[in-house]
Amino acid sequence: MARRFGLGSAPGLSAGPVARGRQGEVWRLTTSDGVWAVKTSFHPRREAEVLPATRFQEAAHAAGVPTPAVVRTTEGDVLAEVRGVAVRVFEWVDLLPPDPLVEPEMVGTVLGALHQVRDAGPSGPPDPWSHTPVGADRWDDLLARLRAGGAPFAGRLAALRDELVALESWIEPPRTLRTCHRDLWADNLLPTDDGLCVIDWEEAGPADPSNELGAVLFEFARTDPGRVRALVAAYEGAGGPGRVERPGHFTMLIAQLGHITEVAAEDWLAPNVRSPDRADSAAWVGEVLDEPHTRRVLRSLLRTAAGPNVPPES
Repeated sequence: MARRFGLGSAPGLSAGPVARGRQGEVWRLTTSDGVWAVKTSFHPRREAEVLPATRFQEAAHAAGVPTPAVVRTTEGDVLAEVRGVAVRVFEWVDLLPPDPLVEPEMVGTVLGALHQVRDAGPSGPPDPWSHTPVGADRWDDLLARLRAGGAPFAGRLAALRDELVALESWIEPPRTLRTCHRDLWADNLLPTDDGLCVIDWEEAGPADPSNELGAVLFEFARTDPGRVRALVAAYEGAGGPGRVERPGHFTMLIAQLGHITEVAAEDWLAPNVRSPDRADSAAWVGEVLDEPHTRRVLRSLLRTAAGPNVPPES
């Protein structure tokens, strides 16, 4: 790895991964030139697949968005196959644990800066993951299989089923597209000793910035009026173009949390490399069940974010 990426001599790799996510693992590599984060994926990735999002991360880094610098191979590639494993390398950043209660001003400032990065991003249509519903029939089928399999969370999810279906009536097609991160949960917008750091850009692509703002508001402010106002003010002060002014601006939040719950439940039914432990899958579903994004919660958030512009309830 050190030779392929030009990282210096005397390399030493951590005995095991230092971080593990839903899509892959991160290892720590130390060389004579510094410390690096080496990322592997649970699923095969090709250069053409990762290049557009990587270019967007590089453009964001150049624009001052706090994110690890991408390290390319000596040939200029993003990926390198080392002993049969495709790896990517990034600047090492000391990250603190996820904290949705980080200063909302910092979150708003980072998101506002990110939404001004216009060049080098992925093209094509928006990802259905961020703007399509799971659907009533799919929820019912999933719940039937979870009950039959004895899932410990089946009853709680069934109690939330009607609310999830009602929320999906708020989903609308993205109206204004620009390249967004599309995965800005607290485990990808992490605190450091002196600020924040945005990681895991693989899902970056076209989306409505208002929808991403709506998702970030829920994740980092919920219904705390002070946090909502502080985040929105910092976002707008940083030039962010998005506005949360109607229920449809929670499209990304509703769609993604629906699909995340769907995937986590499927992983419980059929453990796999992403979620080999059923307890982990159950905990993943529990993230939605413990603090559900109900219409009441989102209307409260909307009233604070939109102020006098809030539309009638629907």
